Amino acid sequence: MERGPPGKRRAAPPLDAAALDRLALRYVERFATTRGRLTDYLRRKIRERGWDGAPADPTAIAERFAELGYIDDRAFGEARAASMARRGLGARRVEGALRAAGIVGDDAQAIAPAIADRTVAAAVAFAKRKRIGPFAATEPDRPLREKQLAAMIRAGHGFDLARRIVAAGPGDEAALAALEGDTSDFGTSQFS
Repeated sequence: MERGPPGKRRAAPPLDAAALDRLALRYVERFATTRGRLTDYLRRKIRERGWDGAPADPTAIAERFAELGYIDDRAFGEARAASMARRGLGARRVEGALRAAGIVGDDAQAIAPAIADRTVAAAVAFAKRKRIGPFAATEPDRPLREKQLAAMIRAGHGFDLARRIVAAGPGDEAALAALEGDTSDFGTSQFS
């Protein structure tokens, strides 16, 4: 067996249908994923390594894996949305992450109510983590309030909700209770 120069890796052979299936199976075994992400991964691998044989269809492989139960876009989306809400990220950020993961259509519509239900809790969690509004140690001045408002908006929270939290004074339990009891639509569900 002849070896190349030291330090040089041998180029991987082009993929064929069996190798692509093995790559897909290895990917779903290692990572929680969606059909869209698996399709993107397989297309990237075909681009990197080349293809040998009849034309490949990464979308068909992803659909077959979903039918077999290896991939569940809705379960992935629900878990991702819950995780992001616990970290205090708002509906816009959650919806953007799910869209980027390729969750669309019926799965996206099924997840949207859960995102809307967690809106206030996620905003309060973010405010608590960043010590904003009722969780601040001292009353912030105007520039600091503006920075806090901007941080909440970047985290994906609606302007009205963010403004109400930032406006609450340190230790203002009544403001928190009013927020949690309020059934207003804070502009959460644009994910349909």
